[in-house]
Formats: sequence, structure tokens, C-alpha cells
Amino acid sequence: LGRVSRVGSGVTKFKVGDLAAVGCMVDSCRTCSCCTQGLEQFCTTPNGCIFTYNGIDKHGTAPFTYGGYSKQIVVDEAFTLKVPTNLDPARAAPLLCAGITTYSPLRKWGATKGKKVGIVGLGGLGHMGVKFSHAFGAHTVLFTTSESKVADGKRLGADDVIISKNTDAMGKHAGSFDLIVDTVSADHDLNAYLSLLKVDGSLVLVGVPPKPQPVAAFSLIMPRRNLAGSLIGGIAETQEMLDFCGTRNVACDIELIPMNKINDAYERMLKSDVKYRFVIDMSTLA
Repeated sequence: LGRVSRVGSGVTKFKVGDLAAVGCMVDSCRTCSCCTQGLEQFCTTPNGCIFTYNGIDKHGTAPFTYGGYSKQIVVDEAFTLKVPTNLDPARAAPLLCAGITTYSPLRKWGATKGKKVGIVGLGGLGHMGVKFSHAFGAHTVLFTTSESKVADGKRLGADDVIISKNTDAMGKHAGSFDLIVDTVSADHDLNAYLSLLKVDGSLVLVGVPPKPQPVAAFSLIMPRRNLAGSLIGGIAETQEMLDFCGTRNVACDIELIPMNKINDAYERMLKSDVKYRFVIDMSTLA
């Protein structure tokens, strides 16, 4: 995320000085059934979606894409996003990953007023899930294993916080959720959350546990529950999210660090010692 410094002769959507951003992808085939529906992240061609880091550079200007840890990046305007000027750029930057990863499933599965929505885990993804679900008007419930996160969960917008290790507390909510978005990337029991869903309720995974997670067939069959997954959003939906954040003043909770602190930040991240995203000030890159 930064200011546009130059534009090509064919560019019509941006001008020098605009606040702009690049998300998780920089290109796709643009012609397959997914791309034409605005689902570029699921591009079905052999090379698929071209991700911002370590993707194949189909233009041949480099062996592969190098990511955003740089002072400048050249991107097609079709994959460049406008950032509302009222948002703090540092707090807006993680919206392009953590933001859209949680915004997309909450929108698709209908988190809105009158719905009961659960968010599993309070980290980089989970804290944005709580913020968005609250902003959409849903009754928002945070699931966490840590008592120390109860106050922060409520500060971020959770109406209730459930300690997921407490089986009695979990049982009180059986069969009551319309949607649960699971952001946890550690091994955990999915059946415990499936049991909390209503008929036709959905548990949507956005976290990636290291091992396959067992699911009991009857957790889905009775009473007709859904288990799904979600990645990021397409370009149009990502722009929609940024516009929503600008209108509602929603942004990430971050720690801004200089480049020379990145190793320290990485070690802290492994210990979950961050609230809730590290953002690198690229002006400090030597």
C-alpha cells in the first residue's frame, strides 16, 4: 500500500499521488468462468491466479513475482485497488489479506442483523472477523481458549465471548448459530463447532490446520449442516470491502515496525505476541 508514483499511457483509474494498494494477487487469465464472475482468486487455467509473491510472471519481466517487501511495485490497474483517504494507511494495509479473508465469507454466508455469527480465534484474522460481523449488525460471538482475550474480544465488537475449553459453556449454545467462521490454524475439534449450528447453518474454514481434521458424518447429516472453506475475495469484492471500511471507519489493529525489527517481529508472531498484525514501514528499508 502506498502512493502512485507513475502511470502508463493507458491507465484511466489512477493518477500520480493516489493512495493505492495491491492485495494477494496481481493477475489471472481474466477469461475463465471464475474470472468473469469476479472470482479471480479461483482462476481455473493451468497457471491459475498469479499471486503477489512467488507467482509465475506471465509477462516475463522476472522469473516470478517478488511480493510487497519493496519500495516500489509495478501492477496492472485491473489488480490495483483504491484506498479510502480517511483510513490510516498502516492500519489499512492488512485489510488486503486478513480483512478480505474474513469479509468474503461473512458476506457470502449472510452475516447480517438478526443472524448469530461465531468467530473462532482472536488473532490477525479473527479480530477482523469480529469487527466485520459486528459492523454488519450480526449478533457476534467470539470463541477463544484464552480468558485473557475476553476483554479484547468485547472491545472489538463481540456481544459474547465463549471459552471453547469449557464444554458446559459451549453446550449452552448448541444448535443456535447461523454461521461460524473458523480462523484457527492449529489442530482442533471441528465437531464441537458443528454441533453449535442450526439446521442449514455453516462452519466456514479460513484457518489452515497442519493436519487433516476428522469430521463425524452425523455432525453434518443431523441436522443438515454445512462445512465449507473460503480463501480471499476477488478484485471487485476487495474494493467493496475497502469502500465499506472507509465508510464505517473499520481498520486493523496493528503494530508498525521498521524493517530492522522484522526478525524480532517474526519470533513474537510465533508466540502469538502481537495485536493483531505487524506492518512494516517500507520507508525504513535500506
